[in-house]
Amino acid sequence: MERVIRVGVIGVDHGHILGMAASMRAAGAQIVAWSTGVDTGDAERAAFRSLFSGVPQREEAAILEDGSLDIILSAAVNADRARIAIAAMRHGKDVMVDKPGCTSLEQLAQIRQVQAETGRIWSVCFSERLQVESATLAGQLIAEGRIGKVVQTIGLGPHRLNAATRPDWFWALERSGGILTDICAHQFDQFLFFTGSTSARVVSAHAGNVANAERPGFQDFGEVLLEGNGGRGYARVDWLTPDGLPVWGDGRITILGTEGFIELRKYIDIAGRPGKDHVFLSHRSGTQYLNAEGAGKPYFAALCADILARGESAMPQAHAFLATELALTAQQMAETAGQGG
Repeated sequence: MERVIRVGVIGVDHGHILGMAASMRAAGAQIVAWSTGVDTGDAERAAFRSLFSGVPQREEAAILEDGSLDIILSAAVNADRARIAIAAMRHGKDVMVDKPGCTSLEQLAQIRQVQAETGRIWSVCFSERLQVESATLAGQLIAEGRIGKVVQTIGLGPHRLNAATRPDWFWALERSGGILTDICAHQFDQFLFFTGSTSARVVSAHAGNVANAERPGFQDFGEVLLEGNGGRGYARVDWLTPDGLPVWGDGRITILGTEGFIELRKYIDIAGRPGKDHVFLSHRSGTQYLNAEGAGKPYFAALCADILARGESAMPQAHAFLATELALTAQQMAETAGQGG
């Protein structure tokens, strides 16, 4: 019987850490200890304690120095994740960070260097693919050749702002990283994964503020055009989900192939079928609806296996780096264009 993966958590500033840690636990790992920074809100601390009531809180240094731990999970303030990941790798631990994995190209260069020096895993939990069963099913359909060769992806990533609940760092560009670095990170990951691209570039990028004039430094709308060696892509992200929508965002992806297309309605089918994870497949023999419930979230078990076998089945290291690099490059491109205008 393979040994149990032991997990430490550093940084619970974003609620994504709950799903990350719970999914690792569901895959058979043990959550051993947790720590978080001084800026973490009481609500975030309470949520983690509630879900992992038996897990002790310890100092960050003690977690890093615990030689029994295999991997560190982090959903700290966006700008702090690189520091935590680098420290963890230098202490001989693998890392899974929430997106964005870092907030600058300089941070990414440091992460690349330390990962190469240590040989540790640096993985990014792109939850809009890795924790969404409709995305799992879409990947299976593509692998089966159901829509031929993928030509293009169109990803839509709207989010509800919930301004009253957001911490101060959320509004600070230098700490959040900006809209393309942050919530558009999911779209770069999905574009690479579904097109099978191993190299890609940002053709154009835009970020702006269309509905929050009282916060002039905040970006609530962004879009990108991408070109990869496996296909092309377009993505739009925003913080404009209306209060009347019963979920936080109507996340969708359309994947165009040479012989058909797939549409994912991840979280809601507006005025249609109840529930989530709706998949629509149209190809030569017709059109069909597929409910992806039960398709699974294989990333977490695969990551546990990779920790033991030193493999890359959950997420190739090059993929994590490239998806992050595209996000940071797009953000920089959009900000440079904005200054020029």
